[in-house]
Amino acid sequence: MVEVKNLSKTYGDIKAVDNISFSADAGEILGFLGPNGAGKSTTMNIITGYLSSSSGTVTIDGFDILDHPKEAKKKIGYLPEIPPLYPDMTVIGYLSFIFDLKKVRLPKEEHIKEVMAIVKITDVKNRIIKNLSKGYKQRVGFAQALLGNPPVLILDEPTVGLDPKQIIEIRNLIKSLGKKHTVIFSSHVLSEVSAICDRVVMINNGKIVADAKTDKLASVVSGSGELTLEAEGSPSTISDALNAITGVKKVEKTGAGRYSVYYDPDLDIRKAVFKAMAKADCPILEMYSGGMSLEESFLKLTERGEKK
Repeated sequence: MVEVKNLSKTYGDIKAVDNISFSADAGEILGFLGPNGAGKSTTMNIITGYLSSSSGTVTIDGFDILDHPKEAKKKIGYLPEIPPLYPDMTVIGYLSFIFDLKKVRLPKEEHIKEVMAIVKITDVKNRIIKNLSKGYKQRVGFAQALLGNPPVLILDEPTVGLDPKQIIEIRNLIKSLGKKHTVIFSSHVLSEVSAICDRVVMINNGKIVADAKTDKLASVVSGSGELTLEAEGSPSTISDALNAITGVKKVEKTGAGRYSVYYDPDLDIRKAVFKAMAKADCPILEMYSGGMSLEESFLKLTERGEKK
């Protein structure tokens, strides 16, 4: 649905984006992460057509954003970090204006009503936008991105300024939209990305430093999967049984009856561990996948970039 190939953006001698490539499939929720100045916002602006690239291509559902901008932009709903609102308009007046501006062909009144219900702003539809709270302004910005039911949603910090209850509601909204839309969104709240995203792309110093499923990112960073295990039995018997499993790289005893098992991240060793422990007559009391958190992975990846 969204494909970025060999994308670069330079400002004089500075490379804000340095030959990056990634894609987002239909129905996928992709988290786009990076520290300040990493090139994240520049990339998102190029994807949406607000900024031209120095080289490389961006295609939206088969349409090149530069060669076929009208066709490509019709496929995109965009919510910038600062919502593009007209503060002196009413909510309903603003959404009506954006509906016409986008040349949406759906039934106008019905569609706007539906969008307002989705983001829960129906009760403020007749209020002047400048008099709304920051949270409601964010919701109005979200509503304009949804007008026309675009297949691709680009969301830059979509929960900024919302209270905890609203954040949960917007997270649930993004999850539900991901069933029918391709969603690419950036956030500095890493727990939010972990809770919502199917996949994470991390960018640092203009380059992609990681591209992995959210639950596999720690394995990609460390180069190995990690399994935490608690079992009854002789430590030597447990260690020998675990080390004999195909793909296991190392076994560390971390406490009374507790072990960390490091293995090839391309493998799933859970069944093999269960069978090995049963054969060794060492009952498993607890077992779960574990390793670096998303925050730890983020810090490690960005630190690598700074050292280069």
